[in-house]
Parts: sequence; structure tokens; C-alpha cells
Amino acid sequence: MGDTIVDALLDVTKKKIDALCEERLNSGTNAYEIIDNITEGLREIGEGYREIYFDAELMVSGWNAKKALEILKPLLQESEKGERAGAEEKLGKVVIGTVKGDVHDIGKEIVAIMLSSEGFEVFDLGTDIDKEKYAGAVKETGADILAMSALLTTTREYMAEVIEYFRRMDLEVKIMVGGGAVSAEFANGIGADAYGKDAVEAVRKAKELLETRK
Repeated sequence: MGDTIVDALLDVTKKKIDALCEERLNSGTNAYEIIDNITEGLREIGEGYREIYFDAELMVSGWNAKKALEILKPLLQESEKGERAGAEEKLGKVVIGTVKGDVHDIGKEIVAIMLSSEGFEVFDLGTDIDKEKYAGAVKETGADILAMSALLTTTREYMAEVIEYFRRMDLEVKIMVGGGAVSAEFANGIGADAYGKDAVEAVRKAKELLETRK
């Protein structure tokens, strides 16, 4: 990985990310591995926020990550078509979004794709989502699970604010958190019901949360 990923993410021309994805796909690297590498690059940029990198770099890296996802998403969706592909019945409803102040959505998009492929009905709110929008979506959809993502340590604290708000509003929904800035310890500390370290674990935890609601 190294600086190549970070260079591509910080490229204002948005050309390097195309070349990087094409080169890695041609060399036999699968889409998930490329996503992992890009996520690591985003995490590196996020960790350097306000010291090495600033708002402009964060915005550019977000654009480039999104462009990479547009290239890789069809491959991810194709690989995740499985036994549940034509299933009419949905396992449950999930509202998902990246928290307020954070514009990164590549990890969140992967989780949304995998949840959908496993039979969940997913309502993706996008990025920079505040507590009121989360609450409105949960009420409107009757969601079983709210999934929040944060890549930046500066934005993860907002997850605690959302959880506190939901408790005050007496909204009954299971809350799962994840993203580059989040750990199991942090999730426990803010009172989340589950933590997904990656998309595979997020799907497993979502299924477990549904079991606890029965």
C-alpha cells in the first residue's frame, strides 16, 4: 500500500485513483482488498487531520474514495449475489449513515451493500447525518437497527450524542457503530448495542441484534 494509496486519495485531478484501481484489478487484486487498502489510506489521512492534513485534503480524499467505490461497487455487488439474491422476505430494516461532520462513506457503502445482499432492507442516508435526521429515518421506516459510521476521531464523539438523543426520545432501535475511528472499547463506552470492525462482522452483528429483538 504505502504512499501510493495516500497519493491517489490526495490527487486533486482525480486521475490517480482510476489508474490505481485499474492497475490493481488487472494484477488480480480483488475489489474487497482494494477497498481495504483505500480504507487504510483514509484512516491514515484521518489520523493526520489538523496536524498534517486539513479540510481541503479531507474533501479531496472523500471525492477520490467515492470515485473508487463507483468503479468497484459493481464488482462487490456481483460477488455478493448469493442464495438470498431473489428473496422476497427481508430479514429486517437498517438505517445507515456516516455521522455529522464526516463526509467519508466508502466503508459505510460496503456495509450497506453486504447488508442488502444478506437480505436486509437498507436505508442509506449518506454522510454528515445529524441526530434529528437519524431519528426521523428510524421513525419513518420502522427500522430494527441504526448503523452509524465515523472515520475521523473528531467526529466519532457525535455517536454518543446520537445515542443519548435516542434515549431521551425513547426511540426503540438497536444501535450499531463502526468505522476507522471506532473500537469495541469506544462502542461499549458510549452504550452502543454492537460494534462491527468490518463489513463481514457488521452483517453478523446485525443478525445477532435481530435475534435479541425477537
